[in-house]
Amino acid sequence: MTPILRSTLKTTLVLCAFSWSTVRAQQVDAYLGLGTARASSTGQSINTFGDGTLYATPAMGGVFENFGLNLFVNKQVGLGWTASWRAAHDYAGLQYRAAFHTFDAIFQPAKLRTKRSATEFRAGIGFASVHFDFGDQQSCDQVPGCPSSHRVLEHLGAATRLYVTDHVFLRPAVDIHHVNNFFLFGNNWVPRYSLSLGYSFGKQ
Repeated sequence: MTPILRSTLKTTLVLCAFSWSTVRAQQVDAYLGLGTARASSTGQSINTFGDGTLYATPAMGGVFENFGLNLFVNKQVGLGWTASWRAAHDYAGLQYRAAFHTFDAIFQPAKLRTKRSATEFRAGIGFASVHFDFGDQQSCDQVPGCPSSHRVLEHLGAATRLYVTDHVFLRPAVDIHHVNNFFLFGNNWVPRYSLSLGYSFGKQ
């Protein structure tokens, strides 16, 4: 676990405890998991290092980590934040790291809530970021979006919290990101699938 992630988790747990103690009518969920995000390749090849060798632009895939936080103001309505990211991977000869951040309104239908499960529907906005690691500026100049690119996105999602105890839950989720002008990849629609382990503070 990276120092940044450890710091984020510690801060979030403190905020969760504070939120629960100050406003006991609210429920706070924190979760951490793994999944994947998919986007096709642009189909281009780039002479990244100026030596005549062409490097293909990849499709997006592989394992993404994710971390999220929900704050419910009542049993049906809440706000949520989710971050998902992938470790460095090859893009036309350079290493890149992709991440998605979303900020959502959450609706949790009463008819789909039981003692052991709760289904949530989400809609919001956020941003997608891609950061490149490179050895020299000349190679970076050949790759669109290098050294970093940030694009606004719209987000829809659905998830179900399946409680294995009164507070610990598994959270399978499906998310759809529409990234505006996601030119590094072949399509603007990026589906993401994940499974997380989480904990509910203040659940009744």
